[in-house]
Amino acid sequence: MSLKMKELPISERPYEKLETYGEKALSNAELLAIIIKSGTREESSVTIAQKILSLGKGCTQDNLSFLQEVTIEELMQINGIGKVKALQIKAVCELAKRISRPIENVKTKITNPQDIVNVVMDELKIEKQEIVKVVILNSQNVIIKIQTIAIGSDNCAKIQVKDIFTEAIKRGSHKIILLHNHPSGNSMPSKPDIEFTKKIEEVSNLLDIQLLDHIIIGYNEYTSIKSYLIKKGRNI
Repeated sequence: MSLKMKELPISERPYEKLETYGEKALSNAELLAIIIKSGTREESSVTIAQKILSLGKGCTQDNLSFLQEVTIEELMQINGIGKVKALQIKAVCELAKRISRPIENVKTKITNPQDIVNVVMDELKIEKQEIVKVVILNSQNVIIKIQTIAIGSDNCAKIQVKDIFTEAIKRGSHKIILLHNHPSGNSMPSKPDIEFTKKIEEVSNLLDIQLLDHIIIGYNEYTSIKSYLIKKGRNI
């Protein structure tokens, strides 16, 4: 039987520990225990939090992305987690996801692929659906807008070519970057990725809108299709 929270030394209780040492001093289980708030007669909130973290089989200790996919029903199977607590956990996960999204009005200048990857990586690397975005730039390569144009399944998203260029045309922009993620975490471009990029390049030339790159986001990795093809002695 685990110790109840009130039986722990004050310095080891999550609330008091956070107040004294700051949130960075807490483990994942302790942070989750604060969200859970209370345990059961048999188990502390920290012990229950550890059971929730054990649902992420195969994940490293610091990789909590599995919590985005755990269902309310799966959480409620853990003793001590009722519907309200399960909903609170899912709400916090969604807040964390939204916090990681780029702020569109930040005037970021793009000089290389890494610049735009820094803006979108935290958001896209944990997505379990394929998401396609277009980055609209001004003449100085400063971001005007990042627009989501398609959301698909776990391995593909249907894209209307016109949707890629509509906003750029409306804003009088002549430069765009195409982005999409691979939910598998592997950023290597597929043959359809390359063929689609060539198709978009052809349309962009007709519209006098420069396609600077098509970047694929994996889990903490990315591939610039433009750079990938140059290495192979080919152009977009």
